[in-house]
Amino acid sequence: MYLSNKEVQERYSISRTTIWRAVKEGRLPEPHIICGNLKRWKLQELEAWESR
Repeated sequence: MYLSNKEVQERYSISRTTIWRAVKEGRLPEPHIICGNLKRWKLQELEAWESR
């Protein structure tokens, strides 16, 4: 299952800007490019990241 920007925002109660800052700083996993510019996070990867 893949999560959108909006779903990641809701899951962690953070803003869109904070998501991309965290990705850039390596504090959040990189999203996968699904098609063109469509980026999504794998739920499994986020759950693994949460449990570290």
